[in-house]
Amino acid sequence: MGWAAAITLCPFGIYVKIEYLTRITTINHEKIHWQQQLEMLIIFFYLWYLIEWLIRLFIHGKRAYNNLSFEREAYANAGNEDYLKTRKPYAWLKYMKKAA
Repeated sequence: MGWAAAITLCPFGIYVKIEYLTRITTINHEKIHWQQQLEMLIIFFYLWYLIEWLIRLFIHGKRAYNNLSFEREAYANAGNEDYLKTRKPYAWLKYMKKAA
């Protein structure tokens, strides 16, 4: 795993390299994070992200990031351009149980 290609820090989507602006999967991934942030009123997203990361770090070590529910939802659905049209609020919760 390398550096992030992009990050969504409300209200901005920050892309590390210009070519990431044209990658549909990267854009979709960040749009999913945007929806997660909005539904959790932004601040609670970051608090949950940090708490979950600390717990996953203890359990999974270096794989903590890959096991975060927010990231798992975003990666699992980044290739589906219509995902946000049918996504239910708090869809990331179902990814809490199935950590790798």
